[in-house]
Amino acid sequence: MMLPDTHWIVGPGALGRMIGLRLATRPAPPIAVALIGRRLLPAEQTLVTPQGETLSVRLATATLESLPAAPPAVVHLTTKAYAAEAAHAALAPHLPPGTPLVLWQNGFGCQPSLSQRHDGPVLCATTTAGAYLEDNLEDHLEDTLEDKVTSDTRVVHAGKGETLIGALEEGYPENADTLADELATMLTAAGLPARRVSDIRQRLWQKLAVNAAINPLVARFGIRNGQLRDRPFRPMVEEIIVEVAGILAAEGIAPPGLEGSGTTDSGQKSERLAGWQALVWRVVEGTADNRASMLQDVLAKRPTEHEAILGPLLAVARAHDLATPRLAELAGWLEARELAGLTDTC
Repeated sequence: MMLPDTHWIVGPGALGRMIGLRLATRPAPPIAVALIGRRLLPAEQTLVTPQGETLSVRLATATLESLPAAPPAVVHLTTKAYAAEAAHAALAPHLPPGTPLVLWQNGFGCQPSLSQRHDGPVLCATTTAGAYLEDNLEDHLEDTLEDKVTSDTRVVHAGKGETLIGALEEGYPENADTLADELATMLTAAGLPARRVSDIRQRLWQKLAVNAAINPLVARFGIRNGQLRDRPFRPMVEEIIVEVAGILAAEGIAPPGLEGSGTTDSGQKSERLAGWQALVWRVVEGTADNRASMLQDVLAKRPTEHEAILGPLLAVARAHDLATPRLAELAGWLEARELAGLTDTC
C-alpha cells in the first residue's frame, strides 16, 4: 500500500514538531501535516536545521477537542510516555478503523498496551535525533529561569541521528513491514534518516539504555548533552553504563551489533560493555548541542518521563537483585523534585 500524505502529529512538542516540519518541508510531493495538541498552536512554524538553515511553513493546527474534519492517513503519537494512553483514549473514537498509529515514546511502557488496544496497525519508532523548542534563554541554561519563554513557533533540530521503525509482533499485522518501509522512506526523504527493523522490542530497550545514561544526568545538572564528555560528568556516565549493561544482560538485551552473543564468558561481557559505551558516546557526540527531553521538561517545570525511562530498568534490577546506586539516586532526585512541586535543576 502507499501511505496517503496526510499525517496528524498528536502531542506536538519538540520531537513532534520536528517530525511534522520535516515531513511538511520535504521535497515534492508535499505532505499535509496537522499539529494536534492540548492547545491551539500558531499555524506558522519554523524548523532550524542542524546546519543552521531555517525552514518555515504554514501547517494545520487543531486540538483534541476540535479535530480536523478530514481523517488522517497516519497518526504519529508524540506525547510524553506518561500521557500517551490518555491521549490515545481521547483520539481513538474519532479515527476510522484501520488507521495506522506510530508510537514515538521513550521507554518501554505504553507500547505493548497500545499495540494491543489500537484498532489498526501499530508501529513503534525510536530515534536518536534531537530537537528542542527555542526560547529566550538559548545560551543561559545555568541562569535563573523565572523569565524563560519557550517558543510556540520555532523548533531546533539540534542533533542528527537514526530512526528505527517496526511492529512489536513480527509479522503482525500483515502489512506492518510495508507500512514501516514506506514510512522510513518518507522520513528519510524528509531529512530524518530511517529504516525498518524486525526487532523493534530490542531496539526500544537499546534506546532506553541511551536515555538512561544521558537524560537524568543532563536534567539533574542543567547541561547540554555534549557536556557529559567532560568532568565531573563523564565518570558518572560511565558508572551508569556499567549498571545498565548488567541490567540488560539479565534481560537478554545486547548492544547493537552484538545481538545473539552469549553472556556467560567474561570476554563477551566486556565486549558487550564496550558496545554499550560506544553506543552512548556516539549519541552524545551526535547530539552534543541538544537539550535532552528530560532537561526540557525540568526547565519548563513539567513532569518528566523518568518512570518510563528508569522504571523498567530498576524493575529488572530488583528482579535480579542487581545493585544500581547511580540509577537509584537519579530516580530518587527526579521523584523528589516532582513531589516538591517541579523545582528547577540542582
